[in-house]
Amino acid sequence: MIPEQFGYSAPSSLGEALSLLQEHGEDAKVLAGGHSLIPMMKLRFAAPTHLVDINNVPGMSYINEEDGKLKIGALAREVDLEDSELIRSKFPIFIDASKLIADPQVRNFGTVGGNIAHGDAANDHPAVMLALNAEVEITGPEGKRTVPIDEFFYGFYMTAVQQGEILTEISIPLPEGKFGCAYHKLERKVGDYATAGVAVALTVDESGTCTSAGIGLTNVNPVPLRASRSEEALVGSKLTDEDIARAAQFAAEDCSPSDDLRGDEDYKRHVVKVLTKRMIKKAIDRI
Repeated sequence: MIPEQFGYSAPSSLGEALSLLQEHGEDAKVLAGGHSLIPMMKLRFAAPTHLVDINNVPGMSYINEEDGKLKIGALAREVDLEDSELIRSKFPIFIDASKLIADPQVRNFGTVGGNIAHGDAANDHPAVMLALNAEVEITGPEGKRTVPIDEFFYGFYMTAVQQGEILTEISIPLPEGKFGCAYHKLERKVGDYATAGVAVALTVDESGTCTSAGIGLTNVNPVPLRASRSEEALVGSKLTDEDIARAAQFAAEDCSPSDDLRGDEDYKRHVVKVLTKRMIKKAIDRI
């Protein structure tokens, strides 16, 4: 299909981009990588009257360490995560996720910020960001504000980014102590949405006791889901097989998958249970 007619602007600064969003109103959309928005436009699931292409805005594609946090600019590409030594050494969970996103063509242009801002529970980065307790910087006409990731997704394709605003940065606290993280999803074929996916981040002390746990689930809930009971089951534990099995069971019970071509509800709950066990063990191995 062919998209409906729309206008197009390619601003060269963030201020200009924000002005264009204000000028064209609620039917204007931000274009970054475009790998979610453009297909929806072609199918006419989305019909913006104007696209504001932010790819020419400088200074938004960084990946660096600053003030005890990992900071990722919204225009950082998936391939940038794969190539970053900082990511590889401290947050390999991002490499786990990026390598499972579509294909090289998509990863060469798809952005981390766009993956989150789209608000799709089937995307991979929302679960990773939940596991890592990220914060999202949003810039609008009144300036910048920071939103915890648990307050960012609040409905089907709905996020804290409001009309006239742009997601500009993701920040993640650098772990203290012994840390490990991992992500995997089951997909029917390369490039497909996940049947289910699980992201895990764990910190342990010198005695091997879990001091913090983050677990995010992909595509088994209308919005990206934190497996809170699973996290609580791990914190304070020695991460024994029994502890891991309990956390996995809670994740399977607390998600809300729907029947579709990728499997029925019971099957998806089973996948969540299996993946949760595996990702906890993989995170422990990386510790």
